[in-house]
Amino acid sequence: MSAPDVVYCMLTVLFVAASTHGLRQGLLRQESGWRSRVDHLLHAAMALAMAAMPWSWGRALPLMPQTAFFAAAALWFCSTAVSHRRGSRRTTTARSMQAAAGMAAMAWMSHSMASSSHGGHTVRQAEHSGPQAGGSAAGDLITVVLALYLLICSLWSLTPGMPTLRNIPDLEGAPLAEHPYAHFWDGTMALGTVVMLLMPH
Repeated sequence: MSAPDVVYCMLTVLFVAASTHGLRQGLLRQESGWRSRVDHLLHAAMALAMAAMPWSWGRALPLMPQTAFFAAAALWFCSTAVSHRRGSRRTTTARSMQAAAGMAAMAWMSHSMASSSHGGHTVRQAEHSGPQAGGSAAGDLITVVLALYLLICSLWSLTPGMPTLRNIPDLEGAPLAEHPYAHFWDGTMALGTVVMLLMPH
């Protein structure tokens, strides 16, 4: 097994766990509002798509519908961020923008793979040219900007809880103890997305 395959195996485990968490939060938590349920289900869909993307059977899935779906999901999270502009909800806005960037990255990756295959290359051959669309400078720039932003988001999500999780405000100002793993899932998903953006697929 090659080194990229080992990394993809680890990422697949992460994304499957993240999708399970998203489905659990979206379907089983009775106290969640409908927007929160939609958010969690979108996260679950993204995680499942990311888990499938590196593998041959995942590459066989239609790419353009994925691009449209995740672009729409990015707009959904942008609208959530705009609707929570008040200062008391800064954390919600930041998380919504992080989610929007993750969905945009997923749309960009599927678009890049579709562009590569339509340009006369197989999806397997595209792994030698990386995730950028057509190897263009603009494609490289989009990839780098998304990767840098998500890397910053992952550090923002993963580091505040050290050494304790108790004093970090949650989404609506409640103690994080009620949702002790929210920052973990946000940070690891963002970091996994960065790796997927930069690795060949």
